[in-house]
Amino acid sequence: MTNINLKGFMIRKGRAATPQSLKAADGQKRNHAGGFVYVISDLERVKRFLILGSDTGFYASGAQLTKDNAKAVIRVAESAQHRELVDVIVETSVAGRAPKQDPALFALAIAASFGEVEDRAYALAQLPKVARTATALFGFLTYVQGFRGWGRALARAVAAWYTEKSVDQVAYQAVKYRQRDGWTHRDVFRKAHPRLVEPGFTGLGEWILRGDAGEAPGIVQGFEAARFASASELPGLIREHGLTWEMVPTEALNDREVWEALLEGNVPLGALIRQLPRLTRIGVLEPMSEATEMIAARLVDVEALRKARIHPLNVLVALRTYAQGHSMEGKSTWEPNPRIVDALDEAFYRSFGTVEPAGKRTLIALDVSGSMTFTRVAGVPLTPREASAGLALVLAATEPMTHVVAFTGGVQVYRPPGARRVRPVGRSGAAAALTQLAITPRMRLDAAIQEVSDLPFGPTDCSLPMLYAAERGLEVDTFVVITDNETWAGAMHPHQALAKYRAEMGIDAKLIVLATLASKFSIADPNDAGMLDISGFDAAVPALVTEFSRGL
Repeated sequence: MTNINLKGFMIRKGRAATPQSLKAADGQKRNHAGGFVYVISDLERVKRFLILGSDTGFYASGAQLTKDNAKAVIRVAESAQHRELVDVIVETSVAGRAPKQDPALFALAIAASFGEVEDRAYALAQLPKVARTATALFGFLTYVQGFRGWGRALARAVAAWYTEKSVDQVAYQAVKYRQRDGWTHRDVFRKAHPRLVEPGFTGLGEWILRGDAGEAPGIVQGFEAARFASASELPGLIREHGLTWEMVPTEALNDREVWEALLEGNVPLGALIRQLPRLTRIGVLEPMSEATEMIAARLVDVEALRKARIHPLNVLVALRTYAQGHSMEGKSTWEPNPRIVDALDEAFYRSFGTVEPAGKRTLIALDVSGSMTFTRVAGVPLTPREASAGLALVLAATEPMTHVVAFTGGVQVYRPPGARRVRPVGRSGAAAALTQLAITPRMRLDAAIQEVSDLPFGPTDCSLPMLYAAERGLEVDTFVVITDNETWAGAMHPHQALAKYRAEMGIDAKLIVLATLASKFSIADPNDAGMLDISGFDAAVPALVTEFSRGL
């Protein structure tokens, strides 16, 4: 990495400049860190929440963020935007744009509980699109009971979740996803009373309600047989009935022959990614083996990644965990197969889909402050700092002309002359600065994360990318800032710095803010058509960035 020398930088006299600790425009409010930023609309905040969830932040607790986001969802649900809210929930879920389903299920539960009767009915009608598995259905029921009772509309919608499927589809769900959050299928049947009239449903209903599998579909009988089968009998039952790993006794999942039988079937790609450490540990993924090559090919299949809705962050977690050779708790170990490590690295890029580059000059700035290391991203075991490094790598690989910097601090990092060490209450005395990062498209993902891991913390001044580019005479079409928007440092607001850059360079540059926290704040001016605020870890980010850069 290279320290960036900003010597000679001065804000010209007469140019509008307001310290970020002071209000610079109507619509700005003080964020949790003490700086003044813009406030996004409730619907835009809901979009952030659907992608990012509400993990604890450095300046705000997870409980408070969840409460605030819930209030935002309720306000939209009670407004004329109710159906737009539901459509956003469905689109985000169906497209696999979020790493976790819980925010979408939570928001749909609110949409099914607030607003006009017809609007609530519209939300309930979308339940099968968002709750595509029984475990998701159970999660929805847990949330919705916190907002409403079991009226006829809810009971009909839940019943339809079962009756609109074939008997084999319901049997598969009933065996694979047996319980969650205290819910079982028997509990749901007794609440919703689905009328299962298709031939074969009677036997399935008997098993769900009374445990009698005598007339149940084959997969149920296979599951019951597997519960009491010996290790040598299990592979045959798996092949005969198409059992998945969730239907096999836990103690048998460390048996190599059991997994070889499971892999002959269609192990869902998401489950396969999660099971890579186990498969390596028990000897299925031996170097140069047929299984290794088959699984590596599945991991990099773009269409398979899309159909399975594999989110890039989940691939990133899998890669980091698998490559380190031990679980997060250290309870299990394995020797990583280099072929699988390479495949996961490639899968991370491919999980974003195919993106046509805009061909624009792009400067990417990463917030690596303390607040970006305090929390997790969207419920996965990654810090925003780590995830943003991976995202920067993807953007650098998408656009041929990129320059990557990080907001840092400390005496060894160059900063604008005259930038004093400020020490607000509860803050360190480091001055805001930038550090150039050696992130290039040829860099491995783990190397990019390491590149940002040891940088010195400092206050984040989001105006610096534009000021630095102007000072250096760098021609930039699009500035991309990845931040939690909890910024406060700097003698000029980011929107003022962008206006300054445009005026001095004669370039109608754009600013894209990728938010890493589901708060209501943004440094982007909503009244400037050349600024865009989006959820930072949306699977559609590369496409959204290139489209906005092209002016679409």
